Amino acid sequence: MADSVAAGLGEEKDTETEDKEREKLTGSSKIKSEKNSSPSEVTETLGFYERNAGKKGKQSSLSDLTLFRFIGTELTRGYFLEHNEAKYTERRERVYTCLRIPRELEKLMLFGFFLCLDAFLYVFTLLPLRVLLALVRLLTLPCCGLRAYVCPYCKKSSGSRLLQPAQVCDLLKGFIMIICYSMMHYVDYSMMYHLIRGQSVIKLYIIYNMLEVADRLFSSFGQDILDALYWTATEPKKKKRAHIGVIPHFLMAVLYVFLHAILIMVQATTLNVAFNSHNKSLLTIMMSNNFVEIKGSVFKKFEKNNLFQMSNSDIKERFTNYVLLLIVCLRNMEQFSWNPDHLWVLFPDVCMVIASEIAVDIVKHAFITKFNDITADVYSEYRASLAFDLVSSRQKNAYTDYSDSVSRRMGFIPLPLALLLIRVVTSSVRIQGSLVLVCLLLFYLGMITLKVLNSIVLLGKSCLYIKEANMEEKLFQTPPTAAPGRASSKTNRSRFTAPPGNPADEGVSPSITSQPVQQADSPAPGPGPAPGIPTSSSDQFLTTPDESEEKELAPDGTELKHRTPKKDLLEIDRFTICGNRID
Repeated sequence: MADSVAAGLGEEKDTETEDKEREKLTGSSKIKSEKNSSPSEVTETLGFYERNAGKKGKQSSLSDLTLFRFIGTELTRGYFLEHNEAKYTERRERVYTCLRIPRELEKLMLFGFFLCLDAFLYVFTLLPLRVLLALVRLLTLPCCGLRAYVCPYCKKSSGSRLLQPAQVCDLLKGFIMIICYSMMHYVDYSMMYHLIRGQSVIKLYIIYNMLEVADRLFSSFGQDILDALYWTATEPKKKKRAHIGVIPHFLMAVLYVFLHAILIMVQATTLNVAFNSHNKSLLTIMMSNNFVEIKGSVFKKFEKNNLFQMSNSDIKERFTNYVLLLIVCLRNMEQFSWNPDHLWVLFPDVCMVIASEIAVDIVKHAFITKFNDITADVYSEYRASLAFDLVSSRQKNAYTDYSDSVSRRMGFIPLPLALLLIRVVTSSVRIQGSLVLVCLLLFYLGMITLKVLNSIVLLGKSCLYIKEANMEEKLFQTPPTAAPGRASSKTNRSRFTAPPGNPADEGVSPSITSQPVQQADSPAPGPGPAPGIPTSSSDQFLTTPDESEEKELAPDGTELKHRTPKKDLLEIDRFTICGNRID
């Protein structure tokens, strides 16, 4: 019995050992098969197998790697652009935007150029007539009598104003021009030319850069001086005096216009020296100075409002350069006894300066819009904003003159430039004989004709641009009560509460170019909004906020979160005349 049990156990052990041996054999066969099949199953990277492959696999893979196979792979490998369709569509739109920039920019520049030309011609044509009308009004005042209630001749009451505010401003402009013109006769242009010509090229280059910076600073502060004079002379009389007087303001304005005219004269003289230099090195250096603007502005962050400021500054700079080139041509033609052949000698240099200015503006604006994801359609908005200024200044209840509106918007002040041109023309052109008055009259009538035609075309184009931009309603808005200062206006905008039912008005700053109406001294009682809160929803036009910086209403709908306030394009003026300023 014991032998049988032992025999059974022995048989079971034998079967177990046989099973283990079979498993070992099958495992070793699997390993060998894996080793043999490893070269075909491993992944290939740049033609090399992984290190886990066997020696035979490595030998076979190295034998397959040849220079011709690598070149063939490089020549035949493919890729699919449609797998990233959104990316390439965006890149194509950027190219199309850059191609549209020159056309849209030149449309804006051309419109702005004729705006500046209209304001510039106003000084020579309509301003003298307006000054004469104001003088006639001032001289005919004694016919009314100081004690008469109503004059039987002019039907004016003695309690009315002696002169309207616009007539006072016209007289002040006329007196400033006359006084400054008499002072300009003491400035010798020839001595200034020879003094500048004796300097070295590098020194002249530095002088020209300093003059450009000084011109921007003068333009930024000059219109404030003139506005302070106009307001001081025309503000309603109050018991408490809050200014230093009209005469000190007038003397400050005369000094400013005279100094700014001298500055532009030195700038024109430096440009004239560059034109008359033998090797044209100074002219080349001055033209290359324009390309420095690309480095100083392209690689900065710009928004729509900042680009609008730069566009206005470029319009003013281009128009000023054209007038300076005109002055240079007049002075050179005088030196050569008005020989028309010399004009063709100057013509290539003039074209070169203009072409460099246009090329720099196109490249600058194209890359600014590319780097800041701004579309080319924004220039049509800028053009509509400038057209709004023109149309609003023609209204009956306008609160500013058109030339002053252009000065505030673009920083272009026509008085110093017009004064310099008058000085150069009167010293260069000498008409003798009995036909002097006839020639002057015909020239004056020609300028008036040009001014009227330019104004009519600009007004028609402006109405068309405003209609395309849907801005007709803004021309007839009642403006909110203006804050006394810039800081208080910002606080008022930050505390602005949106009226219920108008979610589009969140955080919108009121436009300052809406036309004023005569306001009563005391508000009428009754329900209604406060006088300082705007109620119209059309003030949001041309606001350019960042999506990440929009103001949002709190859950209770009564308070706005602290965000960067939106700024209307119609509020951009000479406060930011330097185009590279980033708020």
